[in-house]
Amino acid sequence: MWAIRRASNQIRNQGLSSKSGRIFCGKTELANCCSGTYNAAIVEPQETIFNGLLSCTRFYSKSSGFSKSHREVRTFSSQVGAKSNGEDLEDGFSELETPHDTVEAAASGDENDDDLSSGSELSEEEGIADDAPNELETLGSETEGKKQLSTVKASSEMCKAILASLSLPVSKVLDKWVEEGNEVTETEVSLTMDILRKRRLFVKALQLSEWLESNKDFEFTEANYVSRVDLIAKVLGLFKAETYLKQIPESFRTEVVYRTLLANCVSSTNVKKSEELFNKMKDLGFPVTAFACNQLLLLYKRTDRKKISDVLVLMEKENIKPSIFTYQILIDVKGQSGDISGMEQIVETMEGEGFKPSSQIQTLVARYYATAGLKDKAEAVLKDVEGDDIKKNRWACHMLIPIYASLGRSDEVERIWKVCESEPRLEECLAAIEAWGQLKKVENAEAAFEKLLKKVRRPSSKHFTALLKVYANNKMLTKGKDLVNQMAASGCNLGPVTWDALVNLYVGAGEVEKADSILGKAIRKKMGKPMFSSFMTIMDKYAERGDVHSTEKMFQMMREAGYTSRIRQYQTLLNAYIKSKATAYGFRDRMKADNVSPNRSMAGQLARMDAFRKSPVVADLLE
Repeated sequence: MWAIRRASNQIRNQGLSSKSGRIFCGKTELANCCSGTYNAAIVEPQETIFNGLLSCTRFYSKSSGFSKSHREVRTFSSQVGAKSNGEDLEDGFSELETPHDTVEAAASGDENDDDLSSGSELSEEEGIADDAPNELETLGSETEGKKQLSTVKASSEMCKAILASLSLPVSKVLDKWVEEGNEVTETEVSLTMDILRKRRLFVKALQLSEWLESNKDFEFTEANYVSRVDLIAKVLGLFKAETYLKQIPESFRTEVVYRTLLANCVSSTNVKKSEELFNKMKDLGFPVTAFACNQLLLLYKRTDRKKISDVLVLMEKENIKPSIFTYQILIDVKGQSGDISGMEQIVETMEGEGFKPSSQIQTLVARYYATAGLKDKAEAVLKDVEGDDIKKNRWACHMLIPIYASLGRSDEVERIWKVCESEPRLEECLAAIEAWGQLKKVENAEAAFEKLLKKVRRPSSKHFTALLKVYANNKMLTKGKDLVNQMAASGCNLGPVTWDALVNLYVGAGEVEKADSILGKAIRKKMGKPMFSSFMTIMDKYAERGDVHSTEKMFQMMREAGYTSRIRQYQTLLNAYIKSKATAYGFRDRMKADNVSPNRSMAGQLARMDAFRKSPVVADLLE
């Protein structure tokens, strides 16, 4: 642990701001990481907290020189959009003008894996790994095993019955299923639950859990209670999940149950609730684990990186050894801050502790090398990931393609894509669409999309959005509109990632007001909580214009959508005032009320604004 801290730069010591700040033990040193928009790029196969029922894998997308298809935070299933009625609206869009009930829309399962036998396809916002290990592992040799496991899961008779009657409550379906002589076994329940989660049918999974708990012939276990808490948090929110936790029999109210709620608090970026729950777990006598500390590291990585040092001090005091995921978080923080030497030192420390970098860590390092312009280093890491024979290491293709694209190596992208092209997997198609789009080869991206359409029986919004992002990044508004209409005709549910692509599409075409309108419509129709980046894309454009009114409006929309005000929003807002040469009265007080401290550059801007306001000429004009 001391080696990790020595690899870091000194920062201003700062404890936790909330009254639940007992989680830190003192002052320390850590990286002076960059401020600005936070979008992480890490994957955590968490400890198997559900005893085989499921294992959560959380995805966070990053915003460096390469794009990722995964969302920053997972959302509740009730926030998945409703289906379009297919009616043409203004501007030729078939937007979701007549949404169904959001819960039923979530149950319709747009984010499913239509071809379960194709492997472990991950959804836009969250992937559920198949029996993920306790610690991060490489993806390579596991692919075929996952493929076989998915095929087995598809044979679950209970799940088939539920999927065949999605319009009916699970209780009615299963009551009839049992009457027909079928037996409810733990194996059948586990397989069904895992498939529903993988398809993001969280409402149906929750209904299954409720039916099981009411079934006197089924004995609820700790794993069932853990799963129930997780599902309630996803579908109904943290408050309902916390209320249910209190109703669980005390003998089953274990550390794993609290840990699950903590993970959901962190996923929703609820700092206060996360800190309170972490401290409550300590008060209840539960041991402080690497898992719980990693959750706080994830939280502070997104909200206040200065607090990362407090968590490291706590781990050192409690003699908690960092897991490989701990190192991955710190590597990501260093990479985002542009501290490449610090990132390399953490990798060296990790290897010195006996951890072999996983393929996820290697590709993460390669991406940051690429972003820093260190092409030789990036390519050396990629070659190491690829191994001697890319055909034998086919599992790595979808990881390598986007990074080679970020390096501008179209020849390498083409070489690897040829390995996959004849019989591509879904993740390889998505990677190719992204890569060709980044290389400005739109026709190639469209060809990869056509191969994807032949791969799945019913393409989801995730698949369409991959190409929509290409059109958005290349300012192809007409094609983007046509694609959205095609999505609507296919019956796709449009979610936050799709809305984000639409926002970028219109902003790229110079139609910021239209992008604003689309975002507002998504909020009004309860089509899901828009992504942080969606708001900021529009807000930045308004600020560039010096349009204080519209920037302030977007600032307030973010607050109403549930996003805590951070320094990123305040920086953009201040830029709007500076651009318009307007005085930002009470700006420091607003920041203080939101517990946001200005960084060095922002403090300088505020000082210049104060000087402008206090100058005699300006004072005379104001009077």
